[in-house]
Order: sequence, then C-alpha cells, then structure tokens
Amino acid sequence: MSSFITWCIEHLNYWTITFLMMLESTVIPVPSELVVPPAAYRAAAEGSDLNVILVVLCATLGADLGALINYTAARFLGRPIIYAFANSTFGHLCLLNEEKVRKAESYFNDHGAVGTLIGRLVPGIRHLISLPAGLAKMRLSHFIFYTTVGAGIWNIILAAMGYALASVVPEDQLMEKVTAYSHELGYAMIALFLGLVAYLIYKGVKKPKTSKQS
Repeated sequence: MSSFITWCIEHLNYWTITFLMMLESTVIPVPSELVVPPAAYRAAAEGSDLNVILVVLCATLGADLGALINYTAARFLGRPIIYAFANSTFGHLCLLNEEKVRKAESYFNDHGAVGTLIGRLVPGIRHLISLPAGLAKMRLSHFIFYTTVGAGIWNIILAAMGYALASVVPEDQLMEKVTAYSHELGYAMIALFLGLVAYLIYKGVKKPKTSKQS
C-alpha cells in the first residue's frame, strides 16, 4: 500500500489527487501537504496538464469522500467499535489511538457543528473530526457543508502556497518550505474563524439588548 501511495504522489493527476485526499480524510496517514502543494507547484509550470483550480476542486472532493467514509462508519458502527479500532494493531499502523479519537470528540463537543469546519484546519484533528460528527449523528447536509467549506479553505491555502513557491524555490526544497509554513497558516485561519464567531456572537447578544432599550 505504501509503495502505491508513493507512486500516486510521484504521478499526481486529478484522479490521484482525489484518491490521496480521500485517504487523507480517513485514517490512512497521507498528509495533505504531500499532495496539494506539489500538485499546485506543477500546475504553475508553463504547459502543465494540471490547472490549480481543478487541483483544489479535486482535493476538496477527495476530502469530502474520505470524511463521508469516517462519518458513515462512526454513525452506524458506534463508539465502542470506533474506539476498539483505534486501539487495534491496524489502528496503530494508521497512527490512530484512543487518545486522538477522544481529543477529536472533545473538540467537536466543545465547538458544536461549526467544529467540523474549524477542525478541518487544525493539525492532528483535521482527518478525525468526521468521526465525532458521525457519533453525534450530525445532520448529513450540515456535515457535508461544513466539511466542504473547511476542506476547501485548507486546500486553497495549500494550493496558493505551492503555486506561489513555484517561482521562488526549486522543487526539491518545496516540502521544506511547505512544512515550515503550513502549521502557522493553519493556526492563523483558526484564529480568524474564532474571531469571526466571537464577533457574530457579540452582535447577536448586543442586538436584543439594544432593541429592548429602545
């Protein structure tokens, strides 16, 4: 399996991008940083058969498909089986354990439905946030919407990074730069969304009080 994934990374096209990002959103350890920035980097080359917009769309479609697999499994199999899998040998091979699933579930419980969106931007939570959404039986339409928005934003960030770096660094230095920037950008997006949520809550609380006084 690992050799096949390596082959896909070395032969990026719209099909392999979708497939790898589907794996990334399940429990298979395929970081999106290994897929989207290199694809966007190659899309920036003159005469490339890749288009950066289609790279983002395929990556987001793949993320949705993988997230739906996790969501469906969690919704219909339930908490005991999901945690048993996390503690199994295969689960450990997928870099999964009970603590990571509990962390994702706690994050979802603390942030509610919007946690599915924000969680797509959080390193270590991104590929697991669909599990607690399934366990909580979150409405499917809401789940798909928040997953698509969150995954789309993250893929746009990664694609923009890869596309911009195409004119700055040689390909053999790309991953070093992506690794250096991706976590910081992810946390910056989280801060931005939390600030937006806080503002909307503030406006929602302030409006009734203003109406009451008037």
